[in-house]
Amino acid sequence: MKVLLVGNGGREHAIARALVRTSTPEHPVALVVQAGNPALEQLGRSLTMDPLDPGDVVRRATSENVDLVVVGPEAPLVAGVADAVLDYGIPVFGPTKGAARLEASKSFAKEIMADAGVATARSFTCTTMEEVSAAFDELGAPHVVKDDALAAGKGVVVTSDRNEALAHGLACLAREGGRVLVEDYLDGPEISLFCVCDGATVVPLAPAQDYKRLGDGDAGPNTGGMGSYSPLTWAPQDLTEQVVTTIAQPVVDEMARRGSTFIGLLYCGLALTGQGLRVVEFNVRFGDPETQAVLARLTSPLAGLLHAAATGRLHEAR
Repeated sequence: MKVLLVGNGGREHAIARALVRTSTPEHPVALVVQAGNPALEQLGRSLTMDPLDPGDVVRRATSENVDLVVVGPEAPLVAGVADAVLDYGIPVFGPTKGAARLEASKSFAKEIMADAGVATARSFTCTTMEEVSAAFDELGAPHVVKDDALAAGKGVVVTSDRNEALAHGLACLAREGGRVLVEDYLDGPEISLFCVCDGATVVPLAPAQDYKRLGDGDAGPNTGGMGSYSPLTWAPQDLTEQVVTTIAQPVVDEMARRGSTFIGLLYCGLALTGQGLRVVEFNVRFGDPETQAVLARLTSPLAGLLHAAATGRLHEAR
């Protein structure tokens, strides 16, 4: 199987390593990778490509005659890369632009969760500072303030300092079309679970936990992730089953009902609270740095799994 991998960061290097490592003699994997990462370039044939240009990605996929396109980062998905590749008839692992709204808009994700009956934090979507301030009054501290749009894992501030929270809200609203979510604070440890989806079937991978805060002792601002580990020996034994049954499958079903079939990786960011599992956020791609821990533990062929998802055959791969 010939695979074109879009993206060239640490996440994509982890995906490429897993694709090569789990390749089998019966089903070998040939990789075409995006230039710019020397470690990644050692794992496949490299070429230059603009990941945010759907037309350029299609040109590279067709000229290389690939069997599967795997999109790593969120920005190309939101730019419609998967749509363009699908229009040309090439299987792609990654959601369409419409389905990628689960990550591109946190307020849209909240709407989906409400309709799917998925437990999450109470929240307010605000477009003015007056609304932000009123939400703080209603929910109390600690204040959880989230940029509604993509922010590379750095758009969230959790603080008991009202002035700091207000400043973040103002910065989010200052962007063109800016909106901000103010949420209830969720106590308890956070967990990440990756679910491979083909629009109907959900196949979970192993759960992981990352370190978001900049400083030691879980202090400082959120980053895109400072490291991760898996397995989670302290987590409930039925955690994965709970997430699939009560979160991932209902969300995938709701997206299908709306005509935005979700094909790709549904990243479920969760909080294990005293009241049970609650969704913190959804992403629509492998998370970095968790990918580096989770895929290192994978023993089954990754290329076959991703191709089955892209072609609606996950039920056969289970």
